[in-house]
Amino acid sequence: MVMSYVWALLVGVSVVCAAVTGQMGALSGAVIQGAQNGITLAISIAGSLCLWAGIGRAMERLGIAAALARILQPLLHRLFPSTGQDAGLAGALSANICANLLGLGNAATPPGIEAARRLAARSPGAASDELCRLIVLNTASIQLIPANVAAVRSSLGCAAPFDILPAVWIASVLSAGLGVTAAWALGRIWK
Repeated sequence: MVMSYVWALLVGVSVVCAAVTGQMGALSGAVIQGAQNGITLAISIAGSLCLWAGIGRAMERLGIAAALARILQPLLHRLFPSTGQDAGLAGALSANICANLLGLGNAATPPGIEAARRLAARSPGAASDELCRLIVLNTASIQLIPANVAAVRSSLGCAAPFDILPAVWIASVLSAGLGVTAAWALGRIWK
């Protein structure tokens, strides 16, 4: 709801500034060009999203996702102790983390929501420390393959869309590590 007001404010300020400076024609052209660019970008990203979502589904059917879940289980159990009592929670968390590792934020959303619902049911009325850690991990997800970013770079004409991998790895590991550490520390302080 707040973003609707922010969006309306930005549009209003743009129109007023264009009217005051006599640039209404330029604003109209920019609006049309922006809409065309948005559609072009959405179509070019759709192919990449379908490809990586299909790879994710194939990994799930081949048992690779389950193997990744087993590999991640010790880490998940340390970050989310409730996974020991709730196999559905462990499955949703591992699916969410695996999709984020592949850079598929869209595919990570449904299992992330399922994990958040399961964690919220354990502490009704308040966000538990585990739920806060889940939100932090989803916000600052570690990405091994930034598929969505590579798709955007490719659609904009980048010859080597994956040349950003080292920077993505460093930034995502640091942000997720610092975020989880801060969530853990704040959880200890406010207990």
